[in-house]
Amino acid sequence: MKLTRKFILPILVSIPVMGIATASNNYPSTPIALSAPTSEGDTAVPSHSVIDEVIWVVGDEAILKSDVENMRMQAAMEGVKWSGDPDCSIPEQIAVQKLFVHQADIDSIEVTDADVAQDVEQQINYWLEMVDGSRERLEEYKHQTITQMRNEMRDEFKNRQKVQKMKQKLIEGITVTPADVRRHFSALPPDSLPFVPTEVEVQIICQTPRIEAEEINRVKDELREYTDRINKGESTFQTLARLYSEDPGTARRGGELGLTGRGNLDPAFATVAFNLTDPKKISKIVESEFGFHIIQLVEKRGDRVNVRHILKKPVVSEESIEKALARLDSIGSDIRAGKFSFEDGASLLSDDKDTRSNKGLMSNSQMQFGRITSRFQMQDLPPEVAKVVDTMKVGQISKSFQMINQKGKTVCVIAKLKNRVEGHRANISEDFQTLKDVVLNKRREDRIHQWVVDKIKGVYTRLNDNYKDCKFEYEGWVK
Repeated sequence: MKLTRKFILPILVSIPVMGIATASNNYPSTPIALSAPTSEGDTAVPSHSVIDEVIWVVGDEAILKSDVENMRMQAAMEGVKWSGDPDCSIPEQIAVQKLFVHQADIDSIEVTDADVAQDVEQQINYWLEMVDGSRERLEEYKHQTITQMRNEMRDEFKNRQKVQKMKQKLIEGITVTPADVRRHFSALPPDSLPFVPTEVEVQIICQTPRIEAEEINRVKDELREYTDRINKGESTFQTLARLYSEDPGTARRGGELGLTGRGNLDPAFATVAFNLTDPKKISKIVESEFGFHIIQLVEKRGDRVNVRHILKKPVVSEESIEKALARLDSIGSDIRAGKFSFEDGASLLSDDKDTRSNKGLMSNSQMQFGRITSRFQMQDLPPEVAKVVDTMKVGQISKSFQMINQKGKTVCVIAKLKNRVEGHRANISEDFQTLKDVVLNKRREDRIHQWVVDKIKGVYTRLNDNYKDCKFEYEGWVK
């Protein structure tokens, strides 16, 4: 079972949050040093022998060279690219984070331990996926145990959530009107308007091929065999999960999900997982939307649980698939003959509960804008659907075809192309929402940028001379 993972930014090294001093405070004229000053006549310590050094001071807080190197190493591990010179961008990002965290503390912005724990687990799970699910390889690479990683990341992830909530608070209430949108784009030449790729609206009717009882029994027998082998000490749950689980997101981690809340799990799976109390016992066989599972408890923390599972998916026979495809082709023929509409067919005959209540219309969740739309760009559609509708005309109904749905199950589908808007330069009449999003995001970015610039003006900052010629995103660091 694959949980949705948030985008995880590179790890920053935790530094205790103290008060940010104002520019009027009296500070020494030289950066903070980790070693005591040498007496007159002493030989200066050569640079190659310095273990660490303060490179920036922001208010009462120091940014160490090791902080920058740790962040650079983490970014390299995760494939993160920096805009501009990383030697300048990384310390600036750390400094900006400190400004937001300090203001969040002033404004009493709170984050829950449960949310922090979830983000920490998602980061650890992401790292585990990068090393093929091996806890041992990850611990060797990081030179830490998993527990030490959790403890080290907790404060930083807490600060990261404070930063996000502080930014959300700063952009609250920012709106744009149609007049604002027209005014913004009327001053731009036509070739500067954003290009909107081809978008489509698609309706589907779905039939799930029947799985024979013999196949279900075969899968259950395999899971019972795994349970017996574990209970007899012949193998471990982790080993069997790596070898046989059909959940690629967790198999490499020995079946481990990581700490997660009930709402992120299939209801049937969650009921069993949260009722487990003994880490040495294996659950009964559980059927979910994904297939059949056995589950083992790892740990519980408040309202979150960490379990291992082995997932087995019954194989759909070709005969069942052919029957489902034939039934859908018959439904499609009846719709074309006018016996009933595609919308009625989707509402009454489709097995897909996500689209059935919307007359078959597929929905596209655009999390970055906080909305759900019926429009899809081709790359956002399931590949099997995109391939079929790419050459269809508006109003046309496809022949039946099979696909793998979001739950990893084989289903059969007929599709109707409800609408197509060809790629074009955006215009107010057809793409108002797209243009509105551009203007709204620009205003939000400007608000946050100006807040940082204003905050820098009232905060004591001092940079190592090596950083004073940097081209920073925000002005005012060098005073």
